[in-house]
Order: sequence, then C-alpha cells, then structure tokens
Amino acid sequence: MNLPNLLTLSRIPILFCIVGFLYAPFIGASTLAFVFFVIGALTDWADGYYARKQGLVSNFGKLMDALTDKVFMVGLFITLLAVSVLPDWSLPLLLLILSREFLITGLRLVAASSGIVLGAEKSGKHKTVTQIVAAILLLLGVAVRQDFPELLPAMVGDALEWGGLTFFVIATILTVSSGTQYMVKYWSIFTGQHEDAS
Repeated sequence: MNLPNLLTLSRIPILFCIVGFLYAPFIGASTLAFVFFVIGALTDWADGYYARKQGLVSNFGKLMDALTDKVFMVGLFITLLAVSVLPDWSLPLLLLILSREFLITGLRLVAASSGIVLGAEKSGKHKTVTQIVAAILLLLGVAVRQDFPELLPAMVGDALEWGGLTFFVIATILTVSSGTQYMVKYWSIFTGQHEDAS
C-alpha cells in the first residue's frame, strides 16, 4: 500500500465526511462539506501525479482510481438529491449517470479478469471535470445560503445553484456520451469476442 493508492482510497472516507456534514445541523457544516469535497477532488489529481512521479503506476491503482472516482461522485450526487439540493427532476439524470458508471465498471472488471486494464479515456476525464464543477457550485450554493445568509445575498446562492444544475445536466450528457463511446470501443471485450479473435 503506497502513497498514491492511499490517496485513491481516501476518497471513500472523505465521501462519508461530506455526507455527515451535509446532514449536520450546526452552522458551518455545509462549508466543511464543501472543503472536504475540494480535498477529495484534489486527491484525484494527487494520486496520479505521485504515481507517475515515483514510478508507482500499477494496474491496481488504475482500477481503484477509476472505481473510487465513481463511488465518490455518484455517492455525492445521491446525497445531494436526498437532502434536496438536487431537485426531484434530476433523478432520471442521476439514474443515467449511475447506469453508465455501473456498465463501465462492469466492463473494466470483465477486462481485468482477462488480464486487460482499461485506462481512462479523454472523454471520460471531461465528464469527470464537469461533474466536479457541478458539485462545487452546488455545494458552494448550499454553504452560502446556510452559513453566510447575512454576509451574502440570497441571489448569490441561487446563482450558484442554477450554475451547478446547468453543469449537472451537461455532465449527464457527457457521461452518457463518453460511456457510449467506451462501450462501442471495448464491446469485443465485454462480449468476449476478443478471446475468440486471439
């Protein structure tokens, strides 16, 4: 267990901290949730950076990095829906994201069972960045409304929320699009046809 893998796996307990703070009743809890999300997002950059810098890139790291990313982001969006930060109409979009992530994770596991490790595609990185921006805006909107109501006008929180919802819709489109591209590219692995060809 090296530093990059510890950073990767740290996103799971960080997610639980975020969830706990979003449900916590005290002033400042929403701001702490936002701070912990930023820390979690930074670990996504840091694990890859240190793995490359220290020559510790591994198949385990690649697989777990992709898996914890999905758990971290989907878990957060589910929580935001549960606490009514995401509106009810976002549920079908969230289900699309969830379905895509399950399919791609299944594809990666099938590939791994054949000794093939599927890395992240550029389109997948784009959707991850968009999801992170959506989450940052939504969490910041909550923090502004709940923790700084006298310091900042309500319209700031509303603007952040609408910005977050806009990016969430864009993220859903990119998530489905990148997932479709991924499935088409590696369909032979999913169906086992690559084994027949070899």
